[in-house]
Amino acid sequence: MARPKVDLPPRDAVRALCDPQGRVAVRVTPGARQQALEIADGQLRAKVRAKPTDGAANDAVLALVAQAFGVATSRCQILRGATSREKLIGVDF
Repeated sequence: MARPKVDLPPRDAVRALCDPQGRVAVRVTPGARQQALEIADGQLRAKVRAKPTDGAANDAVLALVAQAFGVATSRCQILRGATSREKLIGVDF
């Protein structure tokens, strides 16, 4: 059985959350049932299926954010919060 497509907000809405340096704050929920990216209370929230072991959840978050911005995963990096649910991710447009 194929996995359903990931729910992503509109690209313009996600870009509006970025500061002028291309940084965006993300609240992460690891071990979720479905992967999704949503905007709630003016904040980007990522739900990923991966567990927070060996950086798997961080990799999944970077892939999800990159997909939302329409850039390669290598153009996104975690600037702050590698071991926290609150992350600051830099995106190189």
